[in-house]
Amino acid sequence: MSELHAYALLVLVGFLPSEIWRVLGLVAARGIVDESELFMWVRAVAIAVLAGVIAKIILFPPGTLASVPLVIRLCAIVGGFAAFLFVRRSVLTGVVAGEVVLTVGALAYGI
Repeated sequence: MSELHAYALLVLVGFLPSEIWRVLGLVAARGIVDESELFMWVRAVAIAVLAGVIAKIILFPPGTLASVPLVIRLCAIVGGFAAFLFVRRSVLTGVVAGEVVLTVGALAYGI
């Protein structure tokens, strides 16, 4: 029974507070035009932050990622960027493709 309480606590404390803000964001964003200057700026900032985090993780890897050679990590960035450009500038596709290249490279290297 205590496991059920742990899951309920996880949903109550971890999921619901962030989900409320997501729903409010959806409601607030209903009137925003996708091609507006503000929306384009917010999208550019979000992509820049994501690129910065990925670059930091690739160049200064934490934990087990440090054992993967830099060449494989850089190939993952190139593969992710190529997928991003190839699939109509889809950030999700670029991140997933980069992760696949990194995983396959690490497995081929024997990690």
